[in-house]
Amino acid sequence: MSFVLDASVTMSWYFAEEASPAGKLAFEQLGATGAEAPVLWWFEVRNALVVNERRGRLDMTATVGILAHLEGLPIRLDVDQNGDVVLALAREHRLTVYDAAYLELALRADTPLATLDQQLARAARAARVPLLGEGALS
Repeated sequence: MSFVLDASVTMSWYFAEEASPAGKLAFEQLGATGAEAPVLWWFEVRNALVVNERRGRLDMTATVGILAHLEGLPIRLDVDQNGDVVLALAREHRLTVYDAAYLELALRADTPLATLDQQLARAARAARVPLLGEGALS
């Protein structure tokens, strides 16, 4: 079974101080099942990399390498979000619309969510979306 991948987990693969058991599990599971992400993941990952360049945590060469690595991974970008559901989830769970897009995809795909974002994780639990590593696929 596939899972929905968010940018927080993705970034944990490349920054040692952000490494986590959930991130490691997601990376291991990715090879077996692939993952899905809303198209905004593409932008969030690139934004996180540029922000980390500005902070001196990596340089442009490292960013290029990370993006090349990600291109080779089985991550499918979903462009079919239901805007009304995304807004309703954002309102109900007090999420950003960006985070609500991940939750909407997990609900629609009926698949676990991989996130390190605590507010998104709480919303997923409340919406009865399994979190990768909390009984789902583990």
